[in-house]
Parts: sequence; structure tokens; C-alpha cells
Amino acid sequence: MTQTRIALVTGATSGIGRAAALALARDGIKVLVHGRDSDRGAAVVKEIESAGGTAEFRAADLADVHALKQLAASVGEVDVLVNNAGFSWFGPTADLDTDTFDELLAANVRSAYYLTAALAPQMAERGQGVVINLGSMAGQIGLAGGAAYSATKAALAAFTRSWAAEYSPRGVRVNTIAPGPVYTGGSSRESLTALGKTTLLSRTAEAEEIGDVIAFLASPAAGYLTGAVIPVDGGRTAI
Repeated sequence: MTQTRIALVTGATSGIGRAAALALARDGIKVLVHGRDSDRGAAVVKEIESAGGTAEFRAADLADVHALKQLAASVGEVDVLVNNAGFSWFGPTADLDTDTFDELLAANVRSAYYLTAALAPQMAERGQGVVINLGSMAGQIGLAGGAAYSATKAALAAFTRSWAAEYSPRGVRVNTIAPGPVYTGGSSRESLTALGKTTLLSRTAEAEEIGDVIAFLASPAAGYLTGAVIPVDGGRTAI
């Protein structure tokens, strides 16, 4: 009997994380839905279960290192780790205060680092596993007002290359998906629509389109893909 694969998706109660959780569940993977809001987490779990999937909610504030390590310990062995949690900040470089800068690094960079440090070695011991980091086109191109946010996403791309070198020889595939503008509910639809018009496809993506690519990267169909940064940005970084 084939054992059900398990995926931990951070920041899975909304946006791209929610879309990824739903897509992975459709593929028969049990999804551990991480978030901070139990009501929103329960709603995503219910949505997955209503569609015939399996899911559990796991609460943790990933900006808290102790809570992060507790989460890693509580989930045990997972087959897929999606490092999606984080937030963005855009504005003049001189306007970014120290506390927000530190929060940005903790949420976007440190959480991915320590979750991978806890879970990827277990995958390597079993000889298989998948780590998917949520990057951004902002990590690949220059955007005015996005220096700090872009740096966090560039860090995830660097993590991907190094973790692939470290873990892929033992069967763990590590990749970054780098979306362009996506409707997630976190930014104004008007500004995202305008940004979408700068892409070759002249539109902004839906969160489900990004979730489907994450599900592909987690699947056997992507079995020869590791150490890559996959642009899902309507061709924006191609130009």
C-alpha cells in the first residue's frame, strides 16, 4: 500500500499558500496548513476536506524562533516543504525602520532557513523529499522601493542553489518559484493590475496559477528538476 505523502505549507491560510495547499491536496497529499489565524486555518482545512482531501491546521508565529522550532518538531517527517510564509514592504529605502527590516528578514528568510535545516536532513536520510521556496521576480530584477524585500527573495534563490548542492545528491529536490504580480488579497487590485500590464502576457496572475506550479514541482513529473529558480511571471523577467 502506497503511503500518503505529507506536505507542510507555511502561510497557507490565504493567497498563494492557500492555493498551493488546495492544489497539493488535489494530488492526494496530506497538507499541514500553517498559519497564525486559527479561524482562517480551519476554513482552508474544511475547504480541502470538502473536496475529498486531507489536511490539518498548525499554528505558529514563524518570526519567533522558538515557535518555529516547535513547529518543525511537531510535524515530524514531511515529504514536501513549501516555504511560502512572508510579507512585502515597498517604499523609499530611507523610510524603512529597523524593526520592520528585522521582521522582514525573520519572516521571509530566517523562517525558511530554519524549517529547511530541521526538515531537509530527515528527507535526505530517507532518500527523497521536496523543498519549494517562494521567491519573486523582485529577487531577480530591480524595483524602485523594493530593495529590502527584493534582497529577501534573492536570498531564497541563493538558499535554493546551496541546498540543492547539499541535499539533492541524497534525493531531495530544492527549487524556487518566482512569481510576478499575483492577485492574493494582500495588495490593491488596481496597483497589481497596472503591474500586470508590464508583463509579456499583459495581465496579473491568479493565486491558483502559482499554486498549480508549486504542485507540479512537488510531483514526480518534476523529478529531474532541482536547484532552479522557476519564473512564473508572465515573461516579465525575460525582458
